[in-house]
Amino acid sequence: MILIADCGSTKTDWVLYDNVTSSIVTRIKTQGLNPTLQSSEEIYNILCNEIADEIDTDAPEKIYFYGAGCAYDEANERITSALKKVFRTNDIEINSDLLAAARALCGHEEGIACILGTGSNSCLFNGKEIIDNTPSLGYILGDEGSGASLGRRLVSDCLKKQLSPAMANKFLTQYNLTIPQILEHVYHKPLPNRYLAQFAPFLAQNRKDAEIKALLKHCFKLFFQRNTMVYRRSWLPIHIVGGIGITFAEELKETAESLGLSIGNIVESPMNGLIEYHK
Repeated sequence: MILIADCGSTKTDWVLYDNVTSSIVTRIKTQGLNPTLQSSEEIYNILCNEIADEIDTDAPEKIYFYGAGCAYDEANERITSALKKVFRTNDIEINSDLLAAARALCGHEEGIACILGTGSNSCLFNGKEIIDNTPSLGYILGDEGSGASLGRRLVSDCLKKQLSPAMANKFLTQYNLTIPQILEHVYHKPLPNRYLAQFAPFLAQNRKDAEIKALLKHCFKLFFQRNTMVYRRSWLPIHIVGGIGITFAEELKETAESLGLSIGNIVESPMNGLIEYHK
């Protein structure tokens, strides 16, 4: 049996899969893990509290762990050390969430894989490994097209009087927002990226409005120009995983087509694709 983990900072999806019977034995969700923010001991305690009673820790022969923050040896060792204390197997492979997206979306084929959720990222995948990557750079310097980026643009356009008074008032009223409150959350409270990303549903609710449609097209155009077109593989399909990708699939396809690009698979979670990849 194999154990696959798709891990973010907020939640982790775990699947224990039996390759002999080609069936899912156990599938659970736990809180997220991030080795850049948590120690090995903290990760171990979470695993003990949330997994030990749900998954047979003797069952996995190999563990494939894909996670946010799993891009450096030191961080990966924290995850590995904690997993070894919980599970019997020592056959553990730690990879980034971006490789999870690439394997899930492209399988064993060449393609461009993207993450569009609270943050954004992209890579060029040759069917075996990532051969090029444009760094995400986070919600301040990058994350184009992400929930955080969309929310930031919406808030900024609203407060800078780039939206019509009716639309700006609708937004501020719906979320009961004031300028001091917004500035406090963005500049003084933790996780401002998540705070900004929470406003993406407003854009989805008003997507038929001309000014919101223009905002979305502008943001997604920047995403493609700064994160996928740099690979100079316009003939390759662009695959996307993440909630923003699912929510705004129509706008993404329209924007891509206007740039001479084509969209491939769009999925909310990479887990089903990872199961297929590791069968």
